[in-house]
Amino acid sequence: MATEKRVYSDLPIPPGEYLAEVLATKGMAQAELARRIGRPTQAVNEIIKGEKAITPATALQLEKALDVPAHIWVGLESRYQLIKARREERKQLQKESAFLPRTPYKQLAELDCVERTRNPEHKIRELHRFYGVSSLANLPGIKAYEASFRCGARKEASSYSLAAWLRCAEQRAVDAPAEPFNKGKLRESLGDIRALSTKSPEEFLPELKRILALCGVVLVMLPHFPKTYAHGATFWLGPDKAVLLMSIRGKWADIFWFSLFHAIGHIILHPKKTYINDDHVRPEQVQQEKEADQFAAEGKWGPEVLGRLEAYVTKEKRYTVTLKEEA
Repeated sequence: MATEKRVYSDLPIPPGEYLAEVLATKGMAQAELARRIGRPTQAVNEIIKGEKAITPATALQLEKALDVPAHIWVGLESRYQLIKARREERKQLQKESAFLPRTPYKQLAELDCVERTRNPEHKIRELHRFYGVSSLANLPGIKAYEASFRCGARKEASSYSLAAWLRCAEQRAVDAPAEPFNKGKLRESLGDIRALSTKSPEEFLPELKRILALCGVVLVMLPHFPKTYAHGATFWLGPDKAVLLMSIRGKWADIFWFSLFHAIGHIILHPKKTYINDDHVRPEQVQQEKEADQFAAEGKWGPEVLGRLEAYVTKEKRYTVTLKEEA
């Protein structure tokens, strides 16, 4: 079955041009139309020039005076305004291209968070959709990413990469099954979690995700995004669902397990907000970071039986496929 394709012009043609044609066809002067609809002649002239919009009330007046349905006038005006808005949007997208180098677009595309493209305008539109913003300039004001932008004040870290890392985890966690959060059950499960440190990643990751989900915590594993310098993070999706995000930065088993228990410490000990486990402690979080470190240090797990996790997680294609299969 053939599909009809329609090509629409992107030229902003004011509905006043059509109004002028209708008046010419009827042999009616602008002043005469003004008298018929009870409006100043100047107002009619401004509509014809595209300087004044046709409101629904004006459309009804034109319908009565010219026998052209009101919805025609409203539709022409709506299309005219939309085309003008899209032109302004393109100008804005060109300005936003300055933000692209700050975002880890390549990594997001590899994880299927955004479409693969080389077109800067398309990239920006994809990032708008991914972050859920109308402009990349609005990201610093989004509450969900406040922690990452505070981290971003450091010279070497990218706030936009940290925000992308958190958003990617949020997308994976939002539909992940988990019981309502139970702090007591999580504490009781610490021994079972520590026991997993003697197993291989193929064995411990599925079981770790299962144990945490039963406690109301969703474990998300993501590759390290450039310029985030973060080992892990915790945040909340509502009051009963915690998210524990782990990066494979460093790849040594002791770093992984210490970072994991550090993040669990934040979930158990501290208020429900975003914590990023990185190499820099912010002054306002010194005490909480010390408490999380102490919580993690109390864990007794075996030596580095995993060695480097490189064989399991550093090959991007294999790691990405594993994530998809587990999702």
